[in-house]
Amino acid sequence: METESVLHPSFLVPVGHVEPVPRRIRGVIDGHTVFDTRRALYVWEWQAYPQFSIPVRDLVDGVLDDEGFAERHGKGTAHRHTLSVGEDSRPGAAWVWGQDAPAPLRDTVRFEWSAIDHWFEEDEPVFVHPRSPYSRVDAVRSSSSVRVEVEGVVLAQAPSCVKLFETGLPTRYYLDRAHVDWTRLRHSDTVSHCPYKGTTSGYWSFDGEAAAHEDIVWAYDFPTIHANRIAGLAAFYNEHVDLYVDGEPLPKPGVPSP
Repeated sequence: METESVLHPSFLVPVGHVEPVPRRIRGVIDGHTVFDTRRALYVWEWQAYPQFSIPVRDLVDGVLDDEGFAERHGKGTAHRHTLSVGEDSRPGAAWVWGQDAPAPLRDTVRFEWSAIDHWFEEDEPVFVHPRSPYSRVDAVRSSSSVRVEVEGVVLAQAPSCVKLFETGLPTRYYLDRAHVDWTRLRHSDTVSHCPYKGTTSGYWSFDGEAAAHEDIVWAYDFPTIHANRIAGLAAFYNEHVDLYVDGEPLPKPGVPSP
């Protein structure tokens, strides 16, 4: 069996890559400023997206306490620290880079994203992880028709769409809600966040005769300005539905072909 060729651009930034962040980065816990810096660095511990690494000297209310544990992160050793802010203590929240890390990272700290209540680039909040300077998100109107089926049931049939191209991910096809058969879909309470598109406003599932297909449709009613063309539209997971674009079946990403 062969795997279908990838139909989208892959990530090119190597693990261990470091670049300066040309913007002010702040972290806040319980109203306290943990750090405030204009000297942050992007560091790629894995290819998909970077993390922020913050100069230790730019901590404001944050205090670090070495836990005596170290492990390899990307191309350097990092030492795990507890972060204390006021009376709040968060074990394992921070990783201070060791002397074997790339030179720019020495004397900087990478925080676990969830350990910081609020992240800001300049004065705008950032969600999930930093936006990679090497990734693009383009929402483009298209006259391509789209049909979506699951277990042979047509769930959507649209004469046009908005194609969303996001580096490292399959093309997503956003459809006008008027062309989706909502009578066959069940709303769920799932919410997800994307640093490029924002917070989803809804997910829907399909109960087929063979199985329940959970959270195969989503929508962003209020996306970020970078993806405003998808506002109010609905997209189906290519990986979990049968998708036809201009009448041709689209290979499912990651699904081997005979």
